[in-house]
Amino acid sequence: MSAILSSVRAAAALRTSARVSAEVLVVAVMAAATLWVLSRMWSVVWPLIIALFLTTLTWPLAAFLRRRGWRPAPAASAVTVLSLLTAAGTVALIAVPVASQSGELADGVTEGIQRLREWAAGPPLNIGDDQITGATDVAMDRLQNSVGSAVSTVATGVGTVFSGLVTAVLALFLMFFFLKDGPRFLPWLTRQLPGRLATDVPAVAARSWETLGSFVRSQAFVGLLDAVFIGLGLWIVGVPLVLPLAVLTFVSAFVPIVGALFAGLVAVLIALVSNGPTDALIVLAIIVAVQQLEGNVFQPMIQSRSLGLHAAVVLLAVTLGGSLAGVVGSLLAVPVAALIAVVWNYLREQLSEPAHEPETGEGLPTAPDPA
Repeated sequence: MSAILSSVRAAAALRTSARVSAEVLVVAVMAAATLWVLSRMWSVVWPLIIALFLTTLTWPLAAFLRRRGWRPAPAASAVTVLSLLTAAGTVALIAVPVASQSGELADGVTEGIQRLREWAAGPPLNIGDDQITGATDVAMDRLQNSVGSAVSTVATGVGTVFSGLVTAVLALFLMFFFLKDGPRFLPWLTRQLPGRLATDVPAVAARSWETLGSFVRSQAFVGLLDAVFIGLGLWIVGVPLVLPLAVLTFVSAFVPIVGALFAGLVAVLIALVSNGPTDALIVLAIIVAVQQLEGNVFQPMIQSRSLGLHAAVVLLAVTLGGSLAGVVGSLLAVPVAALIAVVWNYLREQLSEPAHEPETGEGLPTAPDPA
């Protein structure tokens, strides 16, 4: 005989589902409101995020100087200046060799264009010079007709560069203050919060700081792997500017997707104009192989171990972040997921019931009665 559905249990299940749905809806609305407020304050939030990333990357050196007796302000100043010199040296390492070989690269570009025209003129395309000239004239006409939009695009680009410079300067100053006064933040925060929050919030903040540091260090290690393998491949093929291209690959690794595409495009272009299309295809194959290995193996494994996240969670977080907020979303997806995991684990620890410990003698075998 089939079981009869209990109307009491069904009503209780519906009430529970309605209550849980309402609570989830309230949490979702609160999260959406928080994201909206952050978007309104993005001009301040973005430099703050960059400063936190830079601080986690440079804090070990500042802590080392402090342990050697340096005062907080001189230690923070030295690390900040060293970071500036490192960034300037990186730019020089990329720009100087490129500038010194600019004439050779220009000749290579001209020769490459000529090769492409010769290849297009032969079978199977059989594109004549008249067709190429006509296409060039059409392109020039369109370019002349779009001068106004080009000017507005340049103006927008100049504004973007200026905004980027302001963000970089603000992030640099914030990094200095974080390095100088960072250890005093948690005690100050403890004094400002009432009751239970004075314990919970600093504990979560400390764990979040450790997690953020793990993310930045793991990302740097992944970038180093990319730079080594791609640089080694470029050296074997015989592409010039190997060291600048390796440095560019390492730096661009901190910007997911776009950074890898940009560094790979530069390497393939230099291989094309200096070594020819065959070596350019070989370089392209090397870059694609390394990027696939890094994106699907190294990065998920390293970040999943350092952040306590499963590799599938890392991949899904990057995909979701990129679809929601583009490059910035891809950059922040993994640390945000890791911070959510930190908060969730802390809440589970606080809400879990303590394990029942048996009293003395409870659950132990008793000796049989001699009688």
